[in-house]
Amino acid sequence: MSAIGHRFDPSILREYDIRGIVGQTLTASDALALGRTMGTIAVAGSGRIAVVGYDGRMSSPMMEEELCRGLASCGLYVMRIGLVPTPCLYFATKMLNASLGIMVTGSHNPSNYNGFKIVLNGLPFYGAEIKRLRDLAARGVWARAEGGAVEGEALGAYAARLALDYTSRVGLKVGWDPGNGAACPVVLRLAHRLPGEHMLINETVDGTFPAHHPDPTVEENLEQLKDLVLKEELDIGLAFDGDGDRIGVVDDKGRVVWGDQLLAILARDVLKKKPGSKILADVKASQVLFDEIERLGGVPVMCPTGHSIIKSKMIATQAPLAGEMSGHIFFADKYYGYDDALYTAVRLLALLAEGGKKISELVDELPKMVNTPEIRIDVDDSRKFAVVDEVKERLEADGAMVDGTDGVRVSAEGGWWLLRASNTQPALVARCEAPDADSLQALKKQVVSQLKASGVGIPAGSLLAV
Repeated sequence: MSAIGHRFDPSILREYDIRGIVGQTLTASDALALGRTMGTIAVAGSGRIAVVGYDGRMSSPMMEEELCRGLASCGLYVMRIGLVPTPCLYFATKMLNASLGIMVTGSHNPSNYNGFKIVLNGLPFYGAEIKRLRDLAARGVWARAEGGAVEGEALGAYAARLALDYTSRVGLKVGWDPGNGAACPVVLRLAHRLPGEHMLINETVDGTFPAHHPDPTVEENLEQLKDLVLKEELDIGLAFDGDGDRIGVVDDKGRVVWGDQLLAILARDVLKKKPGSKILADVKASQVLFDEIERLGGVPVMCPTGHSIIKSKMIATQAPLAGEMSGHIFFADKYYGYDDALYTAVRLLALLAEGGKKISELVDELPKMVNTPEIRIDVDDSRKFAVVDEVKERLEADGAMVDGTDGVRVSAEGGWWLLRASNTQPALVARCEAPDADSLQALKKQVVSQLKASGVGIPAGSLLAV
């Protein structure tokens, strides 16, 4: 055992993963210390094999090298699968029955960010476990044994597995935008393997993300894909974030299909085969989704936001399907229960090919509500949770209908509004949904009033401004 501790910058230890700005809050020494600490945790549980992948960012190979060095120094044998999307890392970890899987990725953050997503013994490593990681690293009591590393290939097997669940001979006209991220090589394989016509943009990995920011849940990042779908008269457009675990969808009319709408469409297919199943969605999702799941004969379950939380909840409830507004979609129906945007894309294409309806028709069949996107309000990390607690206390004292699953979700005006603290940024997140524009304005006023009562101002130009 060695005893030279390491202290991580507190800002990089997030609820669901580890993420920071390269050269400022996140360095190569952090990657080495993470490897030593996670290696120590794994071998204490008799783990012998770790799988490591990395995304297309400029800093990722350097981070991966130091991470693997740390893991091997604890006696682990490391399978290095190279540049892959995060779900490919999950897939390889599962197929190899490895005790530990670590993905080097900055996810949907700007190019100067990087970080790590961790799976331990088949389960997401998050929350209190990340605090334990921090404490173990600070103590510096690391295992020392001779391990090693070997390079392996996982992309081919992963892409082949994805394509297995597209069984139709009918092909669609599909636009793909992997956004110069780690999903690029898999998208290329799928485009060759699946029937139909496939048009690709931004299909070359480039860690500077020259075309647009790698977050497909922000509408401005989908403008290129919208143009492609409309110009080429495609059936659908599919986009992915920097590491391929979040999906963005554009329908044949050039409209964005949001995460909760997508989940409602996918639930139809799953609940036909598994009626009465629980379908999970995060607290930011539309009431239309929860009502639709119930109408289809399923049991809707509202969950706190967070991909790690939802993965754990899926196991506990044996839910075959789950999703978030942020574009994380989780299939345990015929798949492995983790968030995989590329697998979701294949299942969605198969549903459309077999069902015969356009995706715009499926969207238009859903009840119409008026809503805001997620609205972020900058609030310091030291204050954000307290603000939510204060709002909750005032609302409960006034007898409001409050759901406290994650922050406060308040039923009013025939709709609802939400206020929660972000687990990944110094911000509060608000969202409102109502049956009409006037009711939406009334809900916004309620949110603004509560924020002002806690001393939080609304900047000019905010979508909350009324």
